[in-house]
Amino acid sequence: MTHLRGIFNILATPFDSDYAVDYASLRQLVGFQLGLGAQGLTILGVMGEAAKLSVDERRAVMDCVMDEVAGAAPIVVGASHTELATCIALSQAAFAAGADGVMIAPPPLEDRSNPAILALYEQIAERVDGEIVVQDFPPLNGVVMSPSLLAQIAQRIPQARTLKLEDPPLMQKIDAIREQTDRFAIFGGLGGMFLLEELNRGAAGTMTGFAFTEILVAVYAAFVAGERSRAAALFDKYVPLIRYENQPGINLTIRKALLQRRGAIANATPRPPFAAIDAGTQAEIDWLLRRVSIDEPTQKLAL
Repeated sequence: MTHLRGIFNILATPFDSDYAVDYASLRQLVGFQLGLGAQGLTILGVMGEAAKLSVDERRAVMDCVMDEVAGAAPIVVGASHTELATCIALSQAAFAAGADGVMIAPPPLEDRSNPAILALYEQIAERVDGEIVVQDFPPLNGVVMSPSLLAQIAQRIPQARTLKLEDPPLMQKIDAIREQTDRFAIFGGLGGMFLLEELNRGAAGTMTGFAFTEILVAVYAAFVAGERSRAAALFDKYVPLIRYENQPGINLTIRKALLQRRGAIANATPRPPFAAIDAGTQAEIDWLLRRVSIDEPTQKLAL
């Protein structure tokens, strides 16, 4: 069974004003997230802008993060790619560097049948030795994986013991998967918007890049300690911030703006293409932080 549990921050990839990877900010961001209590890091995910990076850049980002973490926390490396050979090569490189798992979503396959998707994961598993985190995120690739298919993957592929589930309705799908297999540790996503409900349905944690990681860590800690009322109160207090950050289209731009305000990265601009945020959105962020009583974003919240 997987050892991955808790709040994994999906690490942003900082860029400088010329859109080159800012490795100094990347190292700073790693320390920032671990300092907020993240139980692990997931790098080169969708919100880490992996699709905008070259293969060489992805390897360099991975090496930088692995060096900075130095074994202090588990790391899951996003290895999804449109080319199967590149996906396998990225996965092999991740495990050679010491990763605890690789996160893989199916590419936009022409044949999206259950047997084809299962065969894809079996081919990957034959070539890699470490844990595969199956990513179920249809908006990424147009591939819908049913609960029965996911159960087959868990039952037939020993390395596949973790599922990153981002196919709403999340909680109903957790139950539908659980009815068929108990071999997956299931992580939610979607910006942390349903963390409390996911945990209540038996999720192992969440993987999200929400800029205030310590809030999710506190909710998770209270929940697993049996302090359900405290977990709910914490979540309910900050859910307006979670909701606002996760706006479709501009969620990454808002997240990076918040990370910059927190002093975690030097430059908030994503690599093109991206959707910019206007002055009204910046003002709404100010208003929202006041509403949830965050006076000094640069400091870790006392929760």
